[in-house]
Amino acid sequence: MAALTYFAGPMNCGKSTLALQVDYTNASAGRRGLRFTCLDRGGEARISSRIGLVASAVEVTPTFDFWGHVTAELMAGHRVDYLVCDEAQFYTTGQVDDLARIVDELRIDVSCFGILTDFRTELFPGSRRLVELADRIEMLQARPRCWCSEPATHNARVVDGVMVVEGEQIAVGDTEGGGAGVVSYEVLCRAHHRALQPSVGRGVDLTPEPLPFSD
Repeated sequence: MAALTYFAGPMNCGKSTLALQVDYTNASAGRRGLRFTCLDRGGEARISSRIGLVASAVEVTPTFDFWGHVTAELMAGHRVDYLVCDEAQFYTTGQVDDLARIVDELRIDVSCFGILTDFRTELFPGSRRLVELADRIEMLQARPRCWCSEPATHNARVVDGVMVVEGEQIAVGDTEGGGAGVVSYEVLCRAHHRALQPSVGRGVDLTPEPLPFSD
């Protein structure tokens, strides 16, 4: 049976890495698939992982037609056994509906990867629809850590060293800080997200020296 699976988690938990691994594992077994992405931090039409893995992919825009694209591939005589869909939180609800239709009517496996909630702790529309429709939801186990060393569960947006909780839902950035006015992101535990306390600007040493020990 084909399935719609959503692999979700906060930033830095290895979603894109897993997306590329799922694609590799399927392709190694002789299956043929298609890769999709949306607003990847590494650039258009690519799936990029923070550990250095990169692969080309079809860029999903707000008007992109999953059903039309996949059926065109099939009508052209190309075999399609699975789809790998990264940054799925940015997909529209209609696009997620099409992915479910592809699973149900074309019997093609669809694996989606994305972030559940935004910097305001609100569900992305694409994630909300995937939660409603997915056959299975998998929370990634490679959990990142907050600067306090507790498991990080929330995504924080930082502008000029200040955590913000208002603004447009989508503003592409990375976990590496930048210059003035540049949007960056940090993963925090719930307590420090509620307290608006990112490590940026707080003098937190994320790589402290070990204590000296004598023989």
